Amino acid sequence: MATEEELFASVDALLEEEPQLPPPAERARLREAAGITQARLAVALKTSTQTVKNYENGRSEPKEPRLSAYQRLLNGWAAKYPAHGAASAAAPAPAPAPQPVPETFSGPAAPESETAAPVQAPAAPASPERPAARRPATSSRRPAAKKAAKPATDPRFPHGPLVVLDGDGSAYGVDGIVLDCPATTVPELVEWTLRESGLGAPRLHRNGKDSDPLVALTAAAAVKLGLPERLEGPEQRRSLRLPEDHPVVKQVAKAKWQLTQRGFGPWARIYRQATGNQRQCVQLAVLSWEALDTRSWPGVAEMEPADIARVLSIYAQRVITPRGSTAVSGLELMTALRPPTRAVQDRTTGQWVSGHNPGSLGTEPVAPAPPEARQQHPVAQGWTGGFLNEEAYQWVRDVDLLTDEECLLPYAVGLDLNTAFLAAASRLTVGLSGPEHFVNPPFNPKIPGSWLVDLSHIELDPRLPSPFTPTGERPEGPAWYQTHTVAYAQELGYNVAPIEAYLRRETGAYLDPWHDHLKTAYVDTLADLGVTRDLDDHAFLAAMERHKDIDPALTAVLAAIKATVKGGIGKLRERPQGRHHRDGESWPALQRPTWRPDIRAAVISKARVNIHRKLRNMADMTGLYPLAVLSDCVVYPSPGESPLDFLPYSTSGKPIPGAFRLGPTPGLAKLEGVQEMLWAVDLMEKGFNPARHIKGGDAVLDEGE
Repeated sequence: MATEEELFASVDALLEEEPQLPPPAERARLREAAGITQARLAVALKTSTQTVKNYENGRSEPKEPRLSAYQRLLNGWAAKYPAHGAASAAAPAPAPAPQPVPETFSGPAAPESETAAPVQAPAAPASPERPAARRPATSSRRPAAKKAAKPATDPRFPHGPLVVLDGDGSAYGVDGIVLDCPATTVPELVEWTLRESGLGAPRLHRNGKDSDPLVALTAAAAVKLGLPERLEGPEQRRSLRLPEDHPVVKQVAKAKWQLTQRGFGPWARIYRQATGNQRQCVQLAVLSWEALDTRSWPGVAEMEPADIARVLSIYAQRVITPRGSTAVSGLELMTALRPPTRAVQDRTTGQWVSGHNPGSLGTEPVAPAPPEARQQHPVAQGWTGGFLNEEAYQWVRDVDLLTDEECLLPYAVGLDLNTAFLAAASRLTVGLSGPEHFVNPPFNPKIPGSWLVDLSHIELDPRLPSPFTPTGERPEGPAWYQTHTVAYAQELGYNVAPIEAYLRRETGAYLDPWHDHLKTAYVDTLADLGVTRDLDDHAFLAAMERHKDIDPALTAVLAAIKATVKGGIGKLRERPQGRHHRDGESWPALQRPTWRPDIRAAVISKARVNIHRKLRNMADMTGLYPLAVLSDCVVYPSPGESPLDFLPYSTSGKPIPGAFRLGPTPGLAKLEGVQEMLWAVDLMEKGFNPARHIKGGDAVLDEGE
């Protein structure tokens, strides 16, 4: 029998051990249950967001004193948010909350965004005949990219989120697997996908919904299933869907499946109404119908099916299972990371019901203030008070303001800011509720909204664009501005006296999870292409010059991530579709809670202000002024062909904070292009913007549309 001395020695040894933390997955669950982002937790723990990510995926563990602080926080959350079936230390655990109450899918969805699609629920139980992977996919793909942390496979979806189906029945999926698909009709394909394929993806948030399985069809597969290889005829091309009397559409209806309001187009959703937690929805993408826009998915259309599957699978794992265009996916990602509802307990009945999820946009659309709406919007009819004009820069300096010294410099060098809109979304406070009207309110930079202010008296250096207008011209009188624009006028030392305002009482950092998720996807994909954050500026420029030659699949994923950012922001103010729309009529996008032009304006306003702040700091530090700005591209005169020839560095060789800096993360800059200075001056004299052509072609303006 152990002696008292031995027992005390053993107990003392336990006391001296470091605090024990819950498993990494539980740490992430507790943080999400508390509604805290990784970035916010990093601030509390006085560390980086990446370190928090490492804690939650098991790649590293905290050390003292951070270890004890982290354990104390997790213990507090664990008491508030016990795992289902776990007992609280303070009191008996309440009945475990079920999944959020399903919302009945009662009708067709809104165009493209499909916001009315059936809610997610766990996939149907796997059939015993679920096909195994037949063989490794043979393709021209390069070795798989290094993954910092491969997500654990959900047992409900052993074969990943999607497949690319070819005409011989080979279904190419994640990590090179190939499944046998015996389907010869679309209804058979839907049944196979739901019952046998093992496809799908788990929800991105504990209160969210699992992703529908996606089957992308090659041209040969489309023909085999009875679909046309391409949409033929002017009517089909204009509507981008099959006519209702097409044999395949009739097959779908006869099998008692339904199509959303978008019909059978490049992205088709086929479903049956959910029964309880039984999910019955499959998404099809017809590749030969241009489901993957070449601007967002460069080079993918020419790839082999296995390579297409690799591109889409990486995107699905890092961003979201594609649900349409990258713009649609960007918008859907916002909702997936901030679900509108959660399970709450009714105090009177004790039943679990669907309730509002704090920090989300809710389930009902919110009408904008008249100045925030488009002129076509119903609330803008009869409105004569002007509109918010927060757009990206399109500015060229007056050639008369060029100095002889600038004109004698040999080069014009373009800098492009990485995902500038994404950087602007970080820690951005936006309105969550509807607008309220105020007259002569005192300006408060912490309240999101729209302000009618006269900023025309502010005199700034004409060699820089005005920060208050997208054209860079000085305002001519009172105009509507988003909060960040007015706050910047105050930052410059000017008094502002709002005449009117439409403000929102309920606020929050709605886009923070979206920012964190996409930033990680962008940085990780760049790192897989050899552009890592530990590179010095010389090595960074060299890596960026060759990164597109390393792996075409990852290059396409990177382009899709960037398009997801821009398109997602643009979808917040989606225009009416179709030539028959008349001003004052509603359009389907207005029925979404995510039709929020005020949030789009906040992102673009902050992005434009961020650029102007850097332009001003560059002028103060180096005496250099830009030739032109187009959205997130800035062109400077330069003595050399590299940004290193004019960007400011300290005597120790480090970049000076506040100016443009090179690097792979959102908000930092990369080289966009180099041309001769005479070329740039010639364009400016002709009224063209050198920033649009500095890369050697026509740049697409990032309007967020």
